[in-house]
Amino acid sequence: MALVRAQKYATQYEKMSRQSVSSLILELGLPTTLSMLVTNLYNVVDTWFVGRIGTSASGATGVVFGMMSILQAVGFMFGHGSGSHISRLLGSRHLQRARQFSSTAFFASLLCGLAIGALGLVFLTPLCRLLGSTDTILPYARTYAACILLAAPAMVTSCVMNNILRYEGRAAFAMVGLVSGGVLNIFGDALFMMGFHMGIAGAGLSTALSQYVSAAILLSMFLRRKTQTVFSPRYLPLWAPPEDGIPKDDLPIKPGPALLGGTVKSIVVAGLPSLARQGLNSVSTMVLNANAGLYGDAAIAAMSIVNRVCNFLFCVGLGIGQGFQPVSGFNYGARLYSRVRKGFFFTIGFGTAMISAFALAGGVLAASVARLMRDDPEVIAIAVPAMRAQCGALLFMPLSVCSTMLFQSIGFSWRATLLSTLRSGACFIPLLLILTRLWGLPGVMYAQPIADVMAGVLSVPFLIHFFRRLPTEDAAEP
Repeated sequence: MALVRAQKYATQYEKMSRQSVSSLILELGLPTTLSMLVTNLYNVVDTWFVGRIGTSASGATGVVFGMMSILQAVGFMFGHGSGSHISRLLGSRHLQRARQFSSTAFFASLLCGLAIGALGLVFLTPLCRLLGSTDTILPYARTYAACILLAAPAMVTSCVMNNILRYEGRAAFAMVGLVSGGVLNIFGDALFMMGFHMGIAGAGLSTALSQYVSAAILLSMFLRRKTQTVFSPRYLPLWAPPEDGIPKDDLPIKPGPALLGGTVKSIVVAGLPSLARQGLNSVSTMVLNANAGLYGDAAIAAMSIVNRVCNFLFCVGLGIGQGFQPVSGFNYGARLYSRVRKGFFFTIGFGTAMISAFALAGGVLAASVARLMRDDPEVIAIAVPAMRAQCGALLFMPLSVCSTMLFQSIGFSWRATLLSTLRSGACFIPLLLILTRLWGLPGVMYAQPIADVMAGVLSVPFLIHFFRRLPTEDAAEP
């Protein structure tokens, strides 16, 4: 059995280091894109079902979306942080250390998910207020948020497992778990909201159940040894685990508390770009809801619809970029620098072409989509121009997002963190506050598109600096 597993690992190494870069990125990126499309589709479906209740209920989905971003921020921090190390460790053939990173990330994220869920339920009303609830939205937001908080451990650990699978080059396994949960959520919405007439509680319950099913499917991939990494207390870096027939690695530090602390620190540092990106998404959602709330529930509902739809479109470009990350990290670890360079430029070109087609469709169909989500003239009047502007700005997002993913996957954490703060933080929040004061409601509508353009343009100098210094020849053969 051990020899069979060793042969599988060798085959996977050959694939990641030898297969055509473009075909490998597509092979890893398309399943990720599909899973993200389904995930975002059920977010849109949630918005549609909840929109049938009323404008205030529709606004509640936008409010709670900020809280979901917090959970995703923690999950992506541990998932991308560990995955970045794992891909490079597998590229340099350090399997035992990779397993220590995967186990540490999983158990740390599980503890964080439990803590966030418990604290959120204790302080539910203040949390919903902080997220931007008005008096009329608050009852709906409390109900929806409570269901999401109950699913916090599953949501956080799913992010970790999904990303570790991707960084190993097992994107198809990740797709199975995420797509299954997404499809279940869509049918759950129909069952609980229309069949059992549970209202917004049905939407929340459906989301919570689907998250646990998705987490169980993802976990089964590791328990059935479909992967190189594992989740086991015996692989925590407190002691040296048995090798199961796999050649031992030379650990630079003796296993113990120091190595455990160092491993957690390394994961957090490498995951900071994801924490910053998703955390700022949450903060920016709060600030957006607070500013939109000055113009009534219709403005909050409209911007919630715009964000859900544009996130759905954006995941096309993001999915291809996530297919690039394991290729980049693995080959950088193996010192095959030409494959890193080829992979980045292919990803930018392909991602931009794909997202351009989707953005064009989104702009043309903006009125129909907004009306489908919430047939309220006041909501539609705000949502349509905002959606068209944001669809146009999506063309700049592959540049900024792929730049962040490149630097994160190869261990340039601080550079990646800086770039990840631009879209939802350093550019968006000041623009939102300034433009709302100068223009009123149009400032709320157009701050995000302008921030997207700025983030893409500001990424260019960092890329030029990096590629000028990247070796033009591979430093080692696999």
